[in-house]
Amino acid sequence: MHVLQLMASPFVGGPERQVLGLARELAHPSEPGVPAIRTTFASFAERGLARPLLEQASQEGFAAHELRSNYPRIETATREIAGLIRDLRVDVLCCNGYKPDLIGWRAARRAGIPVIAIAHGWTGVTFKVRLNELLDALVMRWHDAVVCVSQAMQQRVRHWGVPAKRVVLIRNALDARPYERSRPECRANVESFFVPPGRFRFLVGAAGRLSPEKGFDIFLEAAALVCRQRDDVGFLLLGEGKQRAALEQRRAELGLQDRFVLGGFRTDLDRLLPGLDLAVLSSYTEGLPVAVLEAQAAGLPVVATAVGGTPEVVQDGETGYLVPPGQPVALAQKILDTLADEALRDRFGQAGRLRVRREFTFAAQASRYRELFARVCQSSTHSLGVL
Repeated sequence: MHVLQLMASPFVGGPERQVLGLARELAHPSEPGVPAIRTTFASFAERGLARPLLEQASQEGFAAHELRSNYPRIETATREIAGLIRDLRVDVLCCNGYKPDLIGWRAARRAGIPVIAIAHGWTGVTFKVRLNELLDALVMRWHDAVVCVSQAMQQRVRHWGVPAKRVVLIRNALDARPYERSRPECRANVESFFVPPGRFRFLVGAAGRLSPEKGFDIFLEAAALVCRQRDDVGFLLLGEGKQRAALEQRRAELGLQDRFVLGGFRTDLDRLLPGLDLAVLSSYTEGLPVAVLEAQAAGLPVVATAVGGTPEVVQDGETGYLVPPGQPVALAQKILDTLADEALRDRFGQAGRLRVRREFTFAAQASRYRELFARVCQSSTHSLGVL
């Protein structure tokens, strides 16, 4: 079987890491006797921003194609993708995001193969994005299946009219092995962000795109509240995005330049997370947060906002704490409570690590996808024409 993953990737983020991890497991199954499934990647160019994903896919041995056509040239893009499907003899098309969902659906219908939309999550960050996500929800009704990464996303997709029989829950996954590093080595890596290194007893971190839906302004306000009560805590935020300037300005207003570090985009989180004492997720919306899976794989307790699929990952009072979104006081209090109790941190961290190893593996994820691929390939709906 040959699967084509269609993307519109401005960087290698959570969804990109998910499809890469899935492709690895499909190509090299952990379970003996399971046939391999071939994956090819294609992405809209996104003004050249898609190249890191395509280059990484190529480095890992997967065929990768940068598409020449793009939205709003829908018909031209449809022909290009349909031609690629035929030339490569693709059996199933997987679409990731509103643009791939819209154009990929048309191309798959034209090529006569099944098409699956993967609903990683909707952000609603701007009015334009909300309109695109509304269009995405409408187009999903015509896909052969819609994969939702969390129960919360499943409910949203069904709310918008996707037939229940086409909605499939397949949660995000993680290869936990790279995060099982020695704490002293990783601690030194994290401390190098601060001047002087080693000045703080506790280090609290977060990672993600610096975008309003991630709520990092709330994380910053919570950090200020924590710093008023304790002088032994440093904060590290890893990521880049349009909100960086606003965060830097607010950090200066709060006088936290030396205690709240903006560390930029990093590809080596596995060498940093195990060196933290606590991970924070402050989002207003999530599909199923890979950042939390990464933190738990590193053995960290987590304080997170109870949004989207986060409560399906963070078990309140067992692997971390959940708080309402947009409330820095509540977030700060749970950070303080967690830092004050070493036994609690250890218990949360160990429970989270065990749960990731047990329930959020790429082997389990790939098994569900194999079943789905077999089912949609037996269906006749993909023989329908395209509008």
